[in-house]
Amino acid sequence: MIDIVLMPEERVELLKADRRMTQKLEDLSNTRIKVEKGVVVEGDDVVSVLRTKEVLKAFGRGFSFEDALSLLDEECVMDMINLKDFAGKSRKRQVLLKGRVIGTEGRMKELIQRHTNTKVAVYGKTICIIGKWKDVQDAKKAVEMLLSGCQHNTVYKFLEREV
Repeated sequence: MIDIVLMPEERVELLKADRRMTQKLEDLSNTRIKVEKGVVVEGDDVVSVLRTKEVLKAFGRGFSFEDALSLLDEECVMDMINLKDFAGKSRKRQVLLKGRVIGTEGRMKELIQRHTNTKVAVYGKTICIIGKWKDVQDAKKAVEMLLSGCQHNTVYKFLEREV
């Protein structure tokens, strides 16, 4: 099976610059990866190709390569929140909402990650979350509360109480 992953050019350039990343992913997933304009994934096992594709999508959405590799574990999932759903097309509003999720000096993002045992990436027009399914749902709820206008303190209390 052959599949293509499209990702931002700057992330493709990072893969091109460090061949060790794709080599490690090939070794772990038993697939072959070619980095071109997009990234081509080839393999005999459909599941391995799909998992590899998910890892590359996560890397393309702003996760570190090591964090993205956690998606090779079948218990891990990635969920994506589109900022357009909360901000419309307003670029200013999207920037403001990203800032609410990140918080002062990254504290809110760190708090969500720590309380839910997940990884959160704020990149472009999306916010992505990687972790076990239940943990991702908790983190997603916290992020959506922030995006909907809840105060940071309210979200903090939610995390303390629910998670």
